Amino acid sequence: MKRAVEHNTNMMKSNTDKKPHFVRDAISRNLIIIASIVMILFFMPRNDSQTFHYDIGMPWLYGTFIAKFDFPIYKSDEAYKQECDSAMAQFQPYFTINNDIEREEIEKLEQDYKDGLPGLPAEYLRIVTNRLHRVYQAGIMSTQDYSELAQDSTRQVRIINGKETESRYISYLYSTRTAYSQLFIDDELGELRQVLQKCNLNEYIVPNVVCDKERTENEREEMINSIPPTKGIVYSGQKIIDRGDMVNEHTDRVIKSFEKEKKQRNINNGEFRDTLFGQIIFVILVVACFTTYLRLFRRDYYKKTRSMMMAYSLLTVFPIITSLVMEHNFFSVYIIPFCMVPIFTRVFLDSRTAFITHAATILICAAAVNYQYEFLIVQFVAGMAAVFSLREMSSRAQVLKTALLVSIASVLAYFSLQLMESNDLQKLDADMYSHFFINGVLLLLAYPLMYLIEKLFDFESDMTLFELSNTNKGVLRDLSEIAPGTFQHSITVANLAAEIASRIGADSLKVRTGALYHDIGKMENPVFFTENQAGVNPHDNLSSEQSARTIINHVTNGIRIAERNDLPQFIKDFILTHHGTGMTKYFFVKEQNKNPETEIDPTPFTYSGPNPSTREQAILMMTDSVEAASRSLSEYTEENISTLVNRIVDGQVAEGYFKECPINFRDIAIAKQILIDRLKNIYHTRISYPEATKKENNASQNVEPETNKSL
Repeated sequence: MKRAVEHNTNMMKSNTDKKPHFVRDAISRNLIIIASIVMILFFMPRNDSQTFHYDIGMPWLYGTFIAKFDFPIYKSDEAYKQECDSAMAQFQPYFTINNDIEREEIEKLEQDYKDGLPGLPAEYLRIVTNRLHRVYQAGIMSTQDYSELAQDSTRQVRIINGKETESRYISYLYSTRTAYSQLFIDDELGELRQVLQKCNLNEYIVPNVVCDKERTENEREEMINSIPPTKGIVYSGQKIIDRGDMVNEHTDRVIKSFEKEKKQRNINNGEFRDTLFGQIIFVILVVACFTTYLRLFRRDYYKKTRSMMMAYSLLTVFPIITSLVMEHNFFSVYIIPFCMVPIFTRVFLDSRTAFITHAATILICAAAVNYQYEFLIVQFVAGMAAVFSLREMSSRAQVLKTALLVSIASVLAYFSLQLMESNDLQKLDADMYSHFFINGVLLLLAYPLMYLIEKLFDFESDMTLFELSNTNKGVLRDLSEIAPGTFQHSITVANLAAEIASRIGADSLKVRTGALYHDIGKMENPVFFTENQAGVNPHDNLSSEQSARTIINHVTNGIRIAERNDLPQFIKDFILTHHGTGMTKYFFVKEQNKNPETEIDPTPFTYSGPNPSTREQAILMMTDSVEAASRSLSEYTEENISTLVNRIVDGQVAEGYFKECPINFRDIAIAKQILIDRLKNIYHTRISYPEATKKENNASQNVEPETNKSL
């Protein structure tokens, strides 16, 4: 009675504790959904992607294209830039000449050397000032301006002198350096160069021709603006191209001009806002349908944050990549390995969810690429090939096989569309098939990325489960050496549990892996468990409570070993739940019998749990308890085995161990029947051979060897 009250109290407390977790999980799910929608819409292009998919030199695969409005034919960026560069090559920048600088510098020279140049007759001062006058009259520029313009000797500049403006060749002007050198080219001063250098004449050579940047920039902009960005016009109703016509460079320019003008009109008319509003409705609709599918048909995924995060991450990442590719024209959208979505979802979730996730992803991507018909058909066919070819991820070759089948399916789908549209094999676009080949190569990256997804979202792939099931290394090898009896028990339990899981539709590989590790905690004290004992029972020297504590501790020891060896969380869950909140009844009853007048506290004899929360954990609990108890049967008859299995499993159901996991009575009935059948096979009895009389013994010498062997 006391235990029942405590159980009800704990259940009420557990339900109270679950409410905050439920609210927190609901908020987390909603945040994931909202974040996915916002990120998709943020990157989705607004009428900036190419409306038509075509290649120059290939036939036009769409219907007749008629202009819906008048629009100019824009020049290509390269042609327009070339015209601008050609015009700028003839452009003459504006410079202003400052005559005051000449007067100031010559006056400064005369003042500094009023007594004449040192070591020279007095008339040489007049000669130097005259030569400086000639240089200043030609014009002196800064060395930087002169270097930029002097690269082309035919270049001219516009010199503004007061109200007059004239053009001069750059070769007629001087820089401060060439002006200084010009002084000594003179016959009269050339011979006196060494003497004049002591006078530092370069200090009196200052640029008097300065660039008028404001006027130069205005003139440059005016010249560029005078170059028309368009060449020709298309009128409303005019046919641009017909179906089957070859797309040439002129047609390409017309189509791109139409798209550019359409985009500009949409922005000016407020259609940009309407496009965004339409995208919001479409994305929310697709994401809502996907979410509804999870809530109605895959609630176990919907309730798990990690499953939600993985599914919505895939639903978000690929539309973002598609939007960026279409907006910036990095490469063909068919190179993007969209089939990674169904591959990852199939490996970590299931086939139906894989197809639904892929469908929702490519529907959103189709809104970004704009040529939806072709894109949707190719990607749907490729996605189905990926889902159907990936029944399980048991080997590395499986990814290669899937990538090959996806590439073939994409090629055939695109080829069939081209045949239906062109009806001419010679006009088919062969370049597109290289994109599908690259797509298949990139799809091989799914294998290394699978490991990343496992770590990010705490999933387990079939490959990981196969690796963990290897009994020749790691913890399982240690278990076989330290506790061989427990190891054999784990092998038997793993095989039984896997068969039950396979029959009821649970994850057989996962439950088998968990069963192999569920008792690794017994390695700490192997002799305290009957399967490892050889005649000596150490419990004989312990009290019932001490023995129960030692047995119960194999769960906590198992968790400690799992953490030390970095085993996945699902294995720890199997270790924690394979006894649930059950009791070590042998020692509890023993203690009760020893103290019949005292009410025994069941807490020291009870496992801390929790109870199983998945069908796989429930299968392990049933299989482990039945297999362990079957070893105590004195006689292995069909009736004894059936009674044992039904008593243990029905008792677990009555104790409420399976209330928190989605296992039903049909699954339990199948599990019980499999356990009965397999235990009968394991513990089958052989017939007793009769003792032969002397006569029978002599006769037996004439029996054929094969007959003896068959007996």
